[in-house]
Amino acid sequence: MPKELFFAIVGTGSIAGHFIKSIREIEGCHISALCSSSKERAIQAETKFEITSYADLHLLLSQEKVDIVCICTSSGSHLEPALVAARAGKHVLCEKPLEITAARVDEMIAACQENGVHLGCIFQNRFSPDFIRLQQAVRSGLLGKLVALNAVIPWYRDDDYYGKSIWRGTLDGDGGGALINQGIHTVDLFQLIGGPAREIIGKIQTTTHDIEGEDLAMALVTFSNDVLGHIQASTSMWPGYPERLEVYGEKGSIILEGGAIRHFNVQGIDPDQSAPAASASGSSDPMAISHELHKKQIMDFATAVYTGGRPAVDGAEGRKAVAIIEAIYRSSRMNAPVIL
Repeated sequence: MPKELFFAIVGTGSIAGHFIKSIREIEGCHISALCSSSKERAIQAETKFEITSYADLHLLLSQEKVDIVCICTSSGSHLEPALVAARAGKHVLCEKPLEITAARVDEMIAACQENGVHLGCIFQNRFSPDFIRLQQAVRSGLLGKLVALNAVIPWYRDDDYYGKSIWRGTLDGDGGGALINQGIHTVDLFQLIGGPAREIIGKIQTTTHDIEGEDLAMALVTFSNDVLGHIQASTSMWPGYPERLEVYGEKGSIILEGGAIRHFNVQGIDPDQSAPAASASGSSDPMAISHELHKKQIMDFATAVYTGGRPAVDGAEGRKAVAIIEAIYRSSRMNAPVIL
């Protein structure tokens, strides 16, 4: 990056480490300060990361040079720091989901538009080389007419994962469970390939965990082009298996598993015999992922800020997966299809 940009990170939990590593490795990008939820946590974060830390975002923004605020708090508390940052004229890059309801996402989008700043949502799996290859194959017509899509997230989380957190699996803090937390990355890729969703029939259950949200969800999605898609997301499928995105067309199919293409079969083309790319999945360990894709997306957002261009995943893009998941929840409550 030819221009220096200064970042503040709100939230100092585990995912903040990925942001810190990424920003430190991007030329021209610097971390001005961190913001935690309490003075005690701020002291702990300052000791751990050796970065000036605050317990008040307003104070941080008044004291430090900041261009971009990264939000790494619990999912249901993204809106408030986003509003503070936008009203202070700072660009906002937020971990997924942007928020736990489409209405709250809309507030974030409106605040950033009104204050002339960018809003970005971390969906780092869009930057995976193998997903980009899959996307290009679909867009080029290599698979022909799409027939069906499957998004399968057969993950596992033990009781400690939920029991040691005050927000995971709660409706206020997490917005739900396996879908909006773990499954949303694959749902985002699913809708990016399938296009706008038109109708959703969903069912959610809580099967093995003592949580408010779901640990099992299934949905049938009809896209606007009449292609059918299926979503299955869980945190109850021991021991946990890599997530899959399956794309079937009239001339071939591609299966992405754990971020790597495992099957690439197209009529008239020899099957791809190359070894699948190394990949990491959060199937049983939420931190068993590299920060490299985060770094690519943060670099993309920083470039948009520097050039005045549009980030790859802006607020409108980040909203799409939230709207689908919200519709699945609503369909399950109503026991009826939901039209988008």
